[in-house]
Amino acid sequence: MDIELHVVVDGANVVGSRPDGWWRDRRGAARRLAGSLVALLSTDTSVLAVSLGQPEDRQLRVHLVLEGEAARADDLPAHSRLDVVRAERDGDSAIIELVTLLDGQERVVVTADRDLRTRVEAAGAGTTGPGSFLNGLPG
Repeated sequence: MDIELHVVVDGANVVGSRPDGWWRDRRGAARRLAGSLVALLSTDTSVLAVSLGQPEDRQLRVHLVLEGEAARADDLPAHSRLDVVRAERDGDSAIIELVTLLDGQERVVVTADRDLRTRVEAAGAGTTGPGSFLNGLPG
């Protein structure tokens, strides 16, 4: 039986890593990121798996954590292997809570936030930066 890798995406950090005007439309940026994830999950996840240091046939479940204005985006694209987590407070707290909830399962958190990386690594999760993650997405 193949065990899923849970990929927890710090949506604000990933979107913020590219200066493409996301700050003018945070909801739209969340929709675009969710759309890229759905496109990936609907076709071929091998490039993303490899960019995360995994075998190309590794099964992925993606958890997109959104905060603030982005968390209020409606009509986000959906996929059975994409879970959208809308942070009630801040994204970091939601990520820590999710990583703790998934304890005992293999997890990797996508973020460049040093403090968050330290906290999730202490909880047993791996980490990777937005660049590696975005290189694995289509478009």
